[in-house]
Amino acid sequence: MLVESLSVAALAVVLVCAVVRPFRWPEAAFAVPAAGAVILAGAIPLDDVREEAARLGPVIGFLAGVLVLAKLCADDGLFRACGNWMARRAAGRPRTLLGAVFALASLITATLSLDATVVLLTPVVFATAARMGARPAPHVYASAHLSNTASLLLPVSNLTNLLAFTATGLSFTRFALLMTLPWLVAIAVEYVVFRRFFATDLDAPAEGTEPTEPPRMPRFALVTVAATLAGFAVASAVGIEPAWSAAAGAAVLAVRALLRRRTTPVALLRSAQLPFLAFVLALGIVVR
Repeated sequence: MLVESLSVAALAVVLVCAVVRPFRWPEAAFAVPAAGAVILAGAIPLDDVREEAARLGPVIGFLAGVLVLAKLCADDGLFRACGNWMARRAAGRPRTLLGAVFALASLITATLSLDATVVLLTPVVFATAARMGARPAPHVYASAHLSNTASLLLPVSNLTNLLAFTATGLSFTRFALLMTLPWLVAIAVEYVVFRRFFATDLDAPAEGTEPTEPPRMPRFALVTVAATLAGFAVASAVGIEPAWSAAAGAAVLAVRALLRRRTTPVALLRSAQLPFLAFVLALGIVVR
């Protein structure tokens, strides 16, 4: 009974600290000690710890690959190009900008995960709206909300999807087909709600500057991302973990960036967000 109470208390502490982030410490600062306490107390046998680590290994490897891939796409100018495209598409019309934000945020969330939308796209959306002279609230809120709503589509879109994908045994394409309709409906409903809720902001005139040059899309990065997504589907069909496809895509961009001296091994390691990966493993052990 005491051991079970310790496990429940450890899980509660981990979840609360992950939300509140006391002292701005990373989630791993609380999750790893909690996992250690659960193991030392004998709440989970070492064999189960090893089994959980082996089960979560492909998930953690996938997360690392996608995080590095997204960061290298950002370094290659993908998100800046997205900002320029949105500005040119909107042409000073806030409602058109909102539609462009919905389209891009949905696509980026689905393919590069919700983290890419929150961390890399949302600041670009804010800067684009400000440069246009549009009120930023509808567009920034849309980007932030879509990092959640638009992550329904693919197993690679968020961690919960990936865990569900692993547990169900569905193929990559089958999972995507099952989630396509809910994904489209959720985005459509949110778009209608945003247009009504932010009607005053969207009708306000935008008097900022507009880009004069067409955006330069980083084709190599786009092709690599497309090939990585295709790799997910092919790998799933033949029983290979999606982590290998994510690692291959990240490796291609990493080698190119290293050869061009646009990044360093240390920067690549940082982009993998090791504390977050440790948190995922520790949380899995505590929940187990």
